[in-house]
Amino acid sequence: MKMHTRKPDWTAKTASRTDSRPQQSPPTAGPSASPCESPSVRSPFRMWRRTLGTAAVTLLAVTALSFGPQAEAAQPYSSYWYPNTLLEWSPSSDPDAPFNRGSIPLQNKRIQGAPVNPNADPDAQVIALSAMYPSTSGAPSQGSESFHTYAFGFWQYVDKLVMWGGSAGEGVIVPPSADVIDAAHKNGVPVYGTVFLPQTEHGGKIQWMRDMLKRDASGKFPVADKLVESARYYGFDGWFINQETQGGTAQDAADMQDFLKYLQQIKDPGMEILWYDSMIESGPIRWQGALNTQNDGFFQQNGQTVSDAMFLDFRWQSSSYLPGFRSSPAAAEALGRSPYDLFAGVDVEANGSNGRYNWPELFPQGGAPMSLGLYRPDWAFKTSQNQAEYLEKDEKFWTGPAGDPSRSAAIDPANPYAWRGIAADIADKSAVTGSEFMTHFGTGNGKMFAVNGEVVREREWSNRSIQDILPTWRWMTRTEGGGQALEPSLDFERAYYGGSSLKVAGNLSKGSSTTVNLYRTQIPVDRTMEVSAAVYGINRNASVQIGVSFTDSPNDYVFLEPKNWQSAGKDKSWQRGSVKLNAYKGRTVAGLALKFEGKAAITGYEAHVGELSLRTVSDAARKPAAVTGLTVTESDFRDGIYGDARLKWNAPAAGEAAAFYRIYCERADGSRELVGETPNTVYYVPELRRADGEDRTKLVVAAVNRHYEAGKESTASIQWPAYPAPQANFEADRTLIAPGASVQFTDRSSEVTTEWKWSFPGGEPASSTERNPKVVYPEAGEYEVTLVAKNRVGEDTLQRKMITVTDEAAGGVSDLARSAKASASGFTNAGEAPPMAVDGDDKTNWCAVGEGPHTLTLDLGSARKISEFVVKHAETGGEPAAFNTRAFTIRVSGDGENWTDAVNVTDNAAGLSKHAIPLTSARYVQLVVDKPTQGGDTAARIYGFEVMGLNAAE
Repeated sequence: MKMHTRKPDWTAKTASRTDSRPQQSPPTAGPSASPCESPSVRSPFRMWRRTLGTAAVTLLAVTALSFGPQAEAAQPYSSYWYPNTLLEWSPSSDPDAPFNRGSIPLQNKRIQGAPVNPNADPDAQVIALSAMYPSTSGAPSQGSESFHTYAFGFWQYVDKLVMWGGSAGEGVIVPPSADVIDAAHKNGVPVYGTVFLPQTEHGGKIQWMRDMLKRDASGKFPVADKLVESARYYGFDGWFINQETQGGTAQDAADMQDFLKYLQQIKDPGMEILWYDSMIESGPIRWQGALNTQNDGFFQQNGQTVSDAMFLDFRWQSSSYLPGFRSSPAAAEALGRSPYDLFAGVDVEANGSNGRYNWPELFPQGGAPMSLGLYRPDWAFKTSQNQAEYLEKDEKFWTGPAGDPSRSAAIDPANPYAWRGIAADIADKSAVTGSEFMTHFGTGNGKMFAVNGEVVREREWSNRSIQDILPTWRWMTRTEGGGQALEPSLDFERAYYGGSSLKVAGNLSKGSSTTVNLYRTQIPVDRTMEVSAAVYGINRNASVQIGVSFTDSPNDYVFLEPKNWQSAGKDKSWQRGSVKLNAYKGRTVAGLALKFEGKAAITGYEAHVGELSLRTVSDAARKPAAVTGLTVTESDFRDGIYGDARLKWNAPAAGEAAAFYRIYCERADGSRELVGETPNTVYYVPELRRADGEDRTKLVVAAVNRHYEAGKESTASIQWPAYPAPQANFEADRTLIAPGASVQFTDRSSEVTTEWKWSFPGGEPASSTERNPKVVYPEAGEYEVTLVAKNRVGEDTLQRKMITVTDEAAGGVSDLARSAKASASGFTNAGEAPPMAVDGDDKTNWCAVGEGPHTLTLDLGSARKISEFVVKHAETGGEPAAFNTRAFTIRVSGDGENWTDAVNVTDNAAGLSKHAIPLTSARYVQLVVDKPTQGGDTAARIYGFEVMGLNAAE
């Protein structure tokens, strides 16, 4: 979807955008977005550079295995396809497919009590089109080694989540990843994949749409069959269809309607097909911003459901579109459909809660009902530098500036378009139902990981599959007895289980209390049920009470104070308190809260709640039996000291069913570190570093029950290869200098190197054992550099003729490409043309899509002496590391016809790469991009190409 640039007349002018939103044709202003960029990373809002950790995107070199299958255990990634490649896909032939399966069924019972905000419409729904990853490609299947992650936690306000993605250069059909499926389903939210057929100016091809709409000899749609097959196998709930490629005909539109109706016929129960208001029934792309006779054939036709919901384009907010928008609910009812099946789109990608939106039209008092469609509420994450900033922005976005969903304001007549928070208009829904409930306030990411108070991992991690159900209300606090309210927050410095806890902090006055209402629930009270909490920071001058309310009076809480707090956790630093609820047998718990009350004044009071549970004691879950069939299916080693693995196992055959599985690595000395947790029965173990002298690393898997109790363990081992000798490598800060100048050498040898022996003929010093020496070259000439890298196993020697010392360099060395004429084999648009690669601006780039190789050619104007090339890849420009050029060649020529390879790279992963060469004379330089990215994206992205050489022409 490409946002129109004509601004609605009810709001102030905002900056022009370049992204995947709907746009009127022709646009009135603003640059076009590039098909080289996934909708997740549209310029100028590329704020994703910190999202994927290095371990999440590194591709490992293939190494012969000492055991098991001879295969590379690469990081599994979420799927993406074009229509024809989807037809070729099969889970039986896709090695990543098992890692991309959701493991948590959709929680079908969500409850909604009386809205805590009087302005909220209890019937309105929300669909969120969210980019859960920074790009379509390179999305790890089961989380990453990075803490700063879009660990979305406001599921209570979302009724449908579309995992937004797709681009011309990567793929246009994108299923949701396993961790997104699991997190959404745990919260009772169905999740959908995206079919994004982009506009032609963003690389879209009308043939892709027609490939999707092809029928077989029997009249069936093979791509539709595959869409349902993939949703069924991966375990998600349907597809969002966004057809915006221009050039469609009336026949194409009719075929699209038949395609949608066919999907309705073959889809599984519970699956839904969602449609975006773009194509009209005569074929062109004309966004209506309303339901009318030009697009209703994609919604409902002759009493038959064509799509289960329609996302109306954003332009409804403009005055010229409002009459049609206002009549849309009645149009839906005339077709026999609920007006809540229409989702009025609000584009929040650029400005989020800082923007101005036409709330009076969408939620008028006594007005026509309709649901809310949010485009890119991930704004809060992508515009944040760190997790704390993200959480602050996200809370404001969903609950409003007051930070309390019950206090989000009504529409202010004096400022009707101001942000009030989604909770101002949308009632919360909760998945806390059933017979019991336990939470550790886990967000699905952390700086460390704790199990029962013991830190078992001290490194960052993220995995949304193991996110807890987070509080329904963030944050509803009430203070009694005077004094200031304590402030609740999610804290990542301390955890009882997982990576976070609920922190309550502030100054506590004697006789004052702060109540934090947390969860809406529907749990019947059994005679042996108890409520309990694990708290760090129990203070004898303050009480911690657990509040419960019941469905017969949901706003009236009974506060229960545990009489005895028992030490909990490995080091006994946590305290656990519980209270039996037998006196309330037969009633149903409607809410959970905590109260913190001062018995004396406490300055700087602080308590962490690491667990809150409501459970039936007599229904003690048995510990699961051991998993069976634990196997290391693939493994790979890098530099002899790093290794990764893929594991699979079978669920326990007897005993309590596993809620999830815990995976450790165990060293030869018996020490352990948590690798991760998953509800799946396959897991990718990211790179582990080999301990000194270690020949074998044990991997331990244990099933864990619903009470977080681990059962018997099963083990498998990785046998490390022989400890390696080093591989010598180095670089110089410059290779072309004037006599008397110095060169700083930097060791880049493999990590196992322990000794360095340098030789610098003609330099001062002539030799060195320092790791990173600096050398002066007093005389003109061309000089070799030799490095011998050693360790206890062996040594390796690298000799390179790379330093040129000449009086000519006194005239200066510069980037010769800055004045060069640049041409290319292709480029996407004028904003990403070849000159953008040599303009010295790291925010602009040359981008080319389609089949490679892609070439960028420079004419320096005359023969010049060249000493080095610098290539600035996607990460330099703020895009994900997954888009860095993987393989490329740099060639030089004197006449532009006969070329000589100067540099050949096959395994680059860096955002910036430098390539020194012996001083070479050439007029023409050509960069040949052989493999544009680390994954399957075929678009080349070069943010800078520098050709370093002498200023003086030959």
